Amino acid sequence: MRFDQSLTSGILEKRYKRFLADIRLETGETITAHCANPGSMLGLNAPGSKVWLTKSNNPKRKLPWSWELLEVDLGDGPVLVGINTNYPNGIVTEAIQSDLIPELAGYADLRREVKYGVNSRIDILLEDKSRPPCYVEIKNVHLMRRSGLAEFPDSVTKRGAKHLVELGDMVEAGHRAVMLFLIQRMDAQAMTLARDIDPVYGETFDHAMSRGVEVMVYDTSIDFKSIVARRRVPFDAGS
Repeated sequence: MRFDQSLTSGILEKRYKRFLADIRLETGETITAHCANPGSMLGLNAPGSKVWLTKSNNPKRKLPWSWELLEVDLGDGPVLVGINTNYPNGIVTEAIQSDLIPELAGYADLRREVKYGVNSRIDILLEDKSRPPCYVEIKNVHLMRRSGLAEFPDSVTKRGAKHLVELGDMVEAGHRAVMLFLIQRMDAQAMTLARDIDPVYGETFDHAMSRGVEVMVYDTSIDFKSIVARRRVPFDAGS
């Protein structure tokens, strides 16, 4: 996934109402940017953090600026974090089409946002005449409270738990179902569940795995031009 516009740097003053962030540009001007992230962004909201934005040329947009990246340092040196949760589905789609996720290779067709379950849409549906369809649910990950260990979720997610139940239903119907976590940062050596943040999600996750839902974790390579899937990361569900 390549950024449509060049990035502009700034300093975060505050994030509020979930989708808004006041950012001071290098020119000294303070602008309000759209923050495409419904989560808590725990650990990624500190005023004074260095951030990067894009500016839309669309005159109809109420907020032309979009917050894209953040720089954090947990003691091992600064690292870029992608905060835009609209990107993971596209990043994973590109990776599958480029054979960068071998576990999901070999399907003839890929469709996105296909209706399934109870009033839901699956992020990616892979289909091939020679095998059962594969339902792929994608979750963005950027929480890290301990150096090297990524976690999900960063807030209570009833919607995420609902998706796990529906993935399990697909397995029982004879299909393949995959829960794919995409880490939008480059310093993760492993991933686990933040069970203290959402115990219900953890319990629902365990049940989904017992029903045959697969789990995969990939991190990303991030720079000021693009964000792309990079490598598979070890996963430990914890207890």
